[in-house]
Amino acid sequence: MMIEVMILGILLYVILEYNGSISTNKFIIDNQDIFKKLKEKDYDFYAKARYGDSIDVEALFNARLKNGLIVIFLLIFTFISKLSYINCIFSVIVGYGVYKLNYLKLRKYYKTHLHEIDIMLPYYLKNLEILVQHYTVPVALGKSIDEAPEIFRGGLNDLIAKINAGDSTINPYMDFARDFPVRDSMRMMRLLYRLSLGSQERKQEQLLTFSRNISNLQQKARETRYKERLEKMESKTMVMLISTGVGVMVLLIISILMLFTSGMWSPKVVTF
Repeated sequence: MMIEVMILGILLYVILEYNGSISTNKFIIDNQDIFKKLKEKDYDFYAKARYGDSIDVEALFNARLKNGLIVIFLLIFTFISKLSYINCIFSVIVGYGVYKLNYLKLRKYYKTHLHEIDIMLPYYLKNLEILVQHYTVPVALGKSIDEAPEIFRGGLNDLIAKINAGDSTINPYMDFARDFPVRDSMRMMRLLYRLSLGSQERKQEQLLTFSRNISNLQQKARETRYKERLEKMESKTMVMLISTGVGVMVLLIISILMLFTSGMWSPKVVTF
């Protein structure tokens, strides 16, 4: 019975949305200030890390809200014959879960790709090092964005915006490092900050320190890639050996069974 009521609710919602009697999008826009309080602080960052800077984060967020509200409406409609506080609370919890699901997927995607970021960061910093030799750190950061891996661009734009807004502290650099919590990111951002403060006389010395650290990171990244390739080769070799062993065992078993059955069915010679 509940399934039939839910199907009826879906049909009713589609009809009302289609003829304009109700509009979920208008409801979300009219109550945008309230719904924005539900938005996670790092949602924009995760969305851009997953889909790139071209993604319309607001449209993505509104789609999350719409899905959650639709689920709440359908569940309440399903329980309409025996509506209670418990059913209403259950409907809201499930709707909130649907709303939260997209955020959890984005966060999981980012965390699973931290390893890739760990590999890419040293090579981005190497390009940045070349630019810093000719420009100030803020200018070099701005010029590095076009060549930076896409996943870094949102964080770099935020970093530059904070510096241009007049924040001359280490905080913008540390915020970037916290957004990308990979190997040595904190230390490299501290070095970059000191480089931005250093006098022209000490710039060469600081650049040398920065360069040595980048070289060490690149070496670690190369070692990591080599180990990954080695592990893949070992796993493929192991699969081949196991497959070959299983194949040989199957052939042996078939051969033994054939010999056994042929011995059983061979004609016996009776002697008098």
